Amino acid sequence: MATASWGPATPQAVELLAKDFKNYVDLTPTPFHLCTESIKLLAAQGFKELKESEPWCKGGLIKPGGRYYYTRNLSTLVAFVVGEKFEAGGGFHVIGAHTDTPVLKLKPCTKKSSAGFVQTAVQCYGGGLWHTWFDRELSVAGQVIVADGSGFKKRLVHIKRPILRIPTLCIHLQSAEERNAFAPNKETHLQPILTTIEDILNTPASGKTDETNGAAQSDPRHAPELLSVLADALGCKPEDIKDFDISLCDTVPGQFWGARNEFFSAPRLDNQVHCYTATRALLEHATKQSGSETAVTMIALFDHEEVGSDSLSGAGSPVMLEAVERVSGCFAKGDDEMHRVSIRKSFLLSADTAHAVHPNWVGKHDSSHMPMMNKGTAIKSNENQRYATNLETGFMVREIARQGGIAVQEFAVKNDCPCGSTIGPIISSKTGIRAVDIGIAILSMHSIRETLGVADIMNSLVLFKTFFAKFRALDDACIFS
Repeated sequence: MATASWGPATPQAVELLAKDFKNYVDLTPTPFHLCTESIKLLAAQGFKELKESEPWCKGGLIKPGGRYYYTRNLSTLVAFVVGEKFEAGGGFHVIGAHTDTPVLKLKPCTKKSSAGFVQTAVQCYGGGLWHTWFDRELSVAGQVIVADGSGFKKRLVHIKRPILRIPTLCIHLQSAEERNAFAPNKETHLQPILTTIEDILNTPASGKTDETNGAAQSDPRHAPELLSVLADALGCKPEDIKDFDISLCDTVPGQFWGARNEFFSAPRLDNQVHCYTATRALLEHATKQSGSETAVTMIALFDHEEVGSDSLSGAGSPVMLEAVERVSGCFAKGDDEMHRVSIRKSFLLSADTAHAVHPNWVGKHDSSHMPMMNKGTAIKSNENQRYATNLETGFMVREIARQGGIAVQEFAVKNDCPCGSTIGPIISSKTGIRAVDIGIAILSMHSIRETLGVADIMNSLVLFKTFFAKFRALDDACIFS
């Protein structure tokens, strides 16, 4: 991926950024891969790795002007830049997003067969539009625990060739009711085909490869054919595979389309687009910050938002609060009161995709709150606290957008529609940090392939860069308490 800095939002810069984002999405089929690729970008710009299991304050490890990152489970990533003039009680300016997406994941015991087919048992993660997973060329990606002789290591795997498919039932075997209301059973109808049993049964024993024999002698929870495919990709023996956390993924790369190539469709846009623009904004801020910066600028990319965030590495965990406490603790010298001061000075942009108005279902939106694609980031509001936006925080993001010279839109659900939620209210309620919920408007949210407007990627990046550069002055100018 490119490491260039994007200046004014010229058509050429918009196109360059969108192509770089496409490369990012194509390389990141799971949160593990997303964190890994983001770390490569950070490390290339001098960010140093921290370990949560080690002290940060000893030996002056955290110091003004420093750039740092750490991960939890390699699926949640926190990265930050300490301002040159940061002192105890200084604020934290944070962009939060989530790394996960609704997906089919392999069960702990994947071995399954039916009617002469070897299948792979999967479970649903999050609230996906599961009918969109049918008749797709699918593969697998994730993290694998491998024995290497000296111990056990986690390794990433991403098999890019198609190996799985979930076929629909042909029209002639469906009743009229089934055709009119396609409603697959998540347990019985979503299990993908891997291969045929006959291929294995008809292979002479003398003709079996060492790899197949090894797979047959390994973990009985999984089909030998699956273990052989994984082992080949990892360059290990099938019996060396001890466990894994693996998801299914679409093998078709992201695609630009439309009469002017103004749209981009790919898997996982919710919410990899904001993980990408947040990381890019932090990288640019790190290279351009002045010596008078008094805040910590931070991105926090959380796993498990799609299943409620209550996990070891989700936004409901202590990750956000600990990030503030541990960094500020290196300057506060044991003064807990200064941690609380830092919290009150801090601000979170909770960035998650919004629902763009659909031309065929316009009535699903309130006519005054219809975010359109390629028209700017949406500010999401909900008086029932499904979003964290309030009078103060909504005003501040609108003012940041004005100072950045970019458009923003408004989104609120109709009174007769349910409203989703995201990490903003969770983090704000657990930490006391002021927050606002925003996001690029997309179509087909939670489909295996979603769609966004190409110009909105640049809009998001400019908004984030302006937030990092100008929030402190704006906050000082707001006499709200």
